[in-house]
Amino acid sequence: MKSFSSIIVGILILTSFNLTAQNENNINLIIRGDDIGSFHAANIGCIESYKNGIMTSVEIMPPCPWFFEAVEMLNENPGLDVGIHLTLTSEWSNYKWRPITACPSLTDEAGNFFPMVWKNENFPPNSSIQESNWEMDEIEQELRAQIELSQKYLPQVSHISTHMGFNNFDAGIGELVQSLAKEYGLQIEMGNVKRFSGWDRENTVESREDQFCENLKKLTPGTYLFVEHPAKDFPEMQPVGHKGNNDVAKSREMVTQIFTSPKVKQIIKEKGIKLISYADYKKNK
Repeated sequence: MKSFSSIIVGILILTSFNLTAQNENNINLIIRGDDIGSFHAANIGCIESYKNGIMTSVEIMPPCPWFFEAVEMLNENPGLDVGIHLTLTSEWSNYKWRPITACPSLTDEAGNFFPMVWKNENFPPNSSIQESNWEMDEIEQELRAQIELSQKYLPQVSHISTHMGFNNFDAGIGELVQSLAKEYGLQIEMGNVKRFSGWDRENTVESREDQFCENLKKLTPGTYLFVEHPAKDFPEMQPVGHKGNNDVAKSREMVTQIFTSPKVKQIIKEKGIKLISYADYKKNK
């Protein structure tokens, strides 16, 4: 006759096996909203997308003018996972932000961040980090300041990301970002996370919503990430843009509408998709 302890061990093993099998059959989806702190309209759109929608993680831009309003809103919503969206560029032609430390190799003649990471034909010469005489020590100094400012005010910060993908610009910069993430306890390995396609180039909210729902229905077990920029079509955002991207307010309002769409939420429920955050993923790794 088996001992009571051996029966308990057997039950625990079976339970563990069942949980693993369940996890392997789950469809997990991280919905990430970028650029909170960049505009009041972005702050409102991001919080709405969390409270009334499907967004699970949000990326804050420390150098931007609406950072402290974003901090206040995020502290009122402690369940929203936060990433630090490390920022070295200011892309809009008529709306700018500057570094929070003195780093002249990363700024234009007006003291603002360059618009682009890489040289871009839509911009005048010398409008990118690539075309500047950037200095690694100034990049490290600025990134550290952005991380420390965010961690000072936001206890729920779980990870870092990079605005406009500047970590891919230079191998040394990429290594620096990884090193800082590890040093500040913000490292997260996303190797087995797949990108969710969402929608393509549809230009109405109805067509984007329809394609988003169709793509949700096609998901198979695994963990997926979708990244977009929720905001509101407020007057402050309507003049914002640059050559090649001039419908910023309208486009980002569409994101908010889709993230809060009853139709989208119903598909997620019917499909059994589990909405998770970066923090959830990190905790269960």
